[in-house]
Amino acid sequence: MKSKSKELKLTIELVPATSWYDNLRKVLPKSDWDKIRKRIYVEYGHRCGICGTKGRLNCHEIWEYDDKKHIQKLMGFIALCDMCHYVKHIGLAGILSSEGKLDYEKVVKHFMKVNNCDEETFKEYKKRAFDEWRKRSQYKWRVDLGEYEDMIKNASKKGKNEKKS
Repeated sequence: MKSKSKELKLTIELVPATSWYDNLRKVLPKSDWDKIRKRIYVEYGHRCGICGTKGRLNCHEIWEYDDKKHIQKLMGFIALCDMCHYVKHIGLAGILSSEGKLDYEKVVKHFMKVNNCDEETFKEYKKRAFDEWRKRSQYKWRVDLGEYEDMIKNASKKGKNEKKS
């Protein structure tokens, strides 16, 4: 999605409802996931890959969507600060806010600061993101974990071999 005048640096990424919880972290052993996320943090110099903030980071999966074939492909990872991660998952941010666990306005202000835009731009962009999410959520997506498929197969084999011992 594009802003009227420029590409946004920080975008909203809403995973189709039919693909919620289909992610690499869920299918890998914790030790393998920890290796990936720690490598990503090092690659990004222990800074947010979008706003450059230091501090607590999240390893965020980057997905590409083929809207014709309904394939959701894992393209890689990015280190994100909490605020950038909440923008990516703005739906979850809204839920956490309604539960009193997050200040939603801070998330919106972070989006506007990073993208150097006003609240109207945020609202228009958020509406387009949710429109796209609603369309995509009508379909069952095939998840393609790309180069990480082999890692899952190896972890699965390792787990079976450990049970035999």
